[in-house]
Amino acid sequence: MKRRKFITLAGGMAVWPLALRAQQSGQMRRIGVLIPLAKDNSEAQARITAFLQAIQRLGWTEGRNLHIEYRWGSDDLQKAATELVALSPDVIFATNTPAVSALQQATRSLPIVFTNVGDPVGGGFVASLAKPGGNITGFTVYDYSFGAKWVELLKEIAPYVTHIGVIRDPTVTANIGVLGVIQSVARSVGLEVSPLGGRDAKDIEQTVTEFAGGSNRGLIAVGGPLTINNRDLIISLAARHRLPTVYAFRSFVTGGGLISYASDPIDENRQAARYVDRILKGEKPADLPVQSATKYELVINLKTAKALGLTVPPSLLSRADEIIE
Repeated sequence: MKRRKFITLAGGMAVWPLALRAQQSGQMRRIGVLIPLAKDNSEAQARITAFLQAIQRLGWTEGRNLHIEYRWGSDDLQKAATELVALSPDVIFATNTPAVSALQQATRSLPIVFTNVGDPVGGGFVASLAKPGGNITGFTVYDYSFGAKWVELLKEIAPYVTHIGVIRDPTVTANIGVLGVIQSVARSVGLEVSPLGGRDAKDIEQTVTEFAGGSNRGLIAVGGPLTINNRDLIISLAARHRLPTVYAFRSFVTGGGLISYASDPIDENRQAARYVDRILKGEKPADLPVQSATKYELVINLKTAKALGLTVPPSLLSRADEIIE
């Protein structure tokens, strides 16, 4: 072997991450998973399944060289986050802003990979998208410009709407930001906006029911644990009060909602598995840039449109990635 080649190989062995050698030798590694959705929520199960399938393709198998500790639900996220941190896993995978916020309060050192966070910089999770700079990195679900797109779609599918109700959680930074964009865009085209929702199902039902008492109304349901955990309630309220509604996730439309425009959260969870893998092999979150979604979907439910008495414009149908009949 040539001397230069030997030195290169020896040098590579010297810096070969201990984590990777541990993986090859079969040593058990540990990750924590924090999901602020109910365990039986279909969206939550789809996301974690995508993550697990991707992490297995990268060589990690639960029970062989990987142990996963789960925490579900949003009743007491801070307690769940503290419990996971106390277990000292090698990395924690978290989905949605409230979960990451709870983890950030519990640790500033354990590596965290997130998905479905709307504004990681505004939320104080990372210094910048390109250079996170701390123990947290991951994948953003949307930027605030989505608010403008949702307003545009609502007016396109229901031109008569003059007043938009926005179902959101007022404690989530990304929800606050996207509401501001919706209000700004709506004002520029002569539409009124009413913030709806709150902290729980009772708040949603009360505010939507009151809002529906007016004429020419439509809804936008912003993404987050509040809306995801109350998906069926929101869809039923929209149908009961005949409110055309734009949603932040495809699962709302497959569940009977009218129309959605969003990034693909399943794809984000697959990508997150790659970051978890890289951290297990020795890389640091501070060096892994936050990535924006690359796959977006426009989904329309024609059965729901018909029930609402809406005729979907051909121009909108031609742009749809999926049409449910």
